[in-house]
Amino acid sequence: RVATGRAYRIVEGRRLTDQIRALRKTLATEFGFVMPPVRILDNMRLANQGYAIRIKEMEAGLGEVRLGHLMAMDPRGGQVELPGEHVREPAFGLPATWVADDLREEATFRGYTVVDPATVLTTHLTEILKENMADLLSYAEVQKLLKELPENQKKLVDDLIPGVVNAATIQRVLQALLKERVSIRDLPQILEGIGEAAPHTASVTQLVEQVRARLARQLCWANRGEDGALPIITLAADWEQAFAEALIGPGEDKQLALAPSRLQDFIRGVRDTFERAALQGEQPVLLTSPGIRPYVRSIIERFRGQTVVMSQNEIHPRARLKTVGMV
Repeated sequence: RVATGRAYRIVEGRRLTDQIRALRKTLATEFGFVMPPVRILDNMRLANQGYAIRIKEMEAGLGEVRLGHLMAMDPRGGQVELPGEHVREPAFGLPATWVADDLREEATFRGYTVVDPATVLTTHLTEILKENMADLLSYAEVQKLLKELPENQKKLVDDLIPGVVNAATIQRVLQALLKERVSIRDLPQILEGIGEAAPHTASVTQLVEQVRARLARQLCWANRGEDGALPIITLAADWEQAFAEALIGPGEDKQLALAPSRLQDFIRGVRDTFERAALQGEQPVLLTSPGIRPYVRSIIERFRGQTVVMSQNEIHPRARLKTVGMV
């Protein structure tokens, strides 16, 4: 649900509705399921040019726009050197400036990215939806996805459910993938991965890791750089050992028990290494050994949610790797 100030709705409503319709189609194509409809409502308690984004009635994002103005941003992350109101772009928190509409040509000439108010809100909504995709995949939607599989895949579902796993377990695996922004459009491959691992484990974490290995080609393709190579940052051997030794608990039911001081050292190392890579124009993935990947990811998602963590099992044989750093 998107609640908007009344002036915003009147001026930008139609453009916003069109962009949201296109956004839902794009996300359905990209991630493999159709998200619930987005409702746009007036809210008199919001500022005329303000908006609030709610997921399942809970507030997930707030922002303000400036009607009759354009948001200009420097792609290099610097401050825009044009007269206007300096703000932070709501989706990513980058420096931005609301400039008068008649400065569009000059802003473009200077190499700035220029977007209108409806696009600012839609971009923010896009990121909110991606962050909450796991919650948006309901049990009913999973049942729908299974029923809509091609006829030649129906036997795969019949062989799995309910004899090997139930639909609730499949939902949890799909939600875990979406939480890390992994597309579930190749549902047959995912189901094959679940069917392969389920006779040997009841752990959803282990099922997810097995499925991710089956999706190696997709993962490497989705995270490749402009040169076609997969940019990676590796974990030093001492960190690999530290994580492996910090796993406690019986069997597959393990928990990570890393000392707080070591945890802070790790966070600092990840931040520094990824910031250096960003200065080189790289968006690398963090590569770990298979046994510790989910635990490393559980830490990184708290402070670098968009950082992709992959295991060596998820590297496709034909992927071309490019090492850009080490933690």
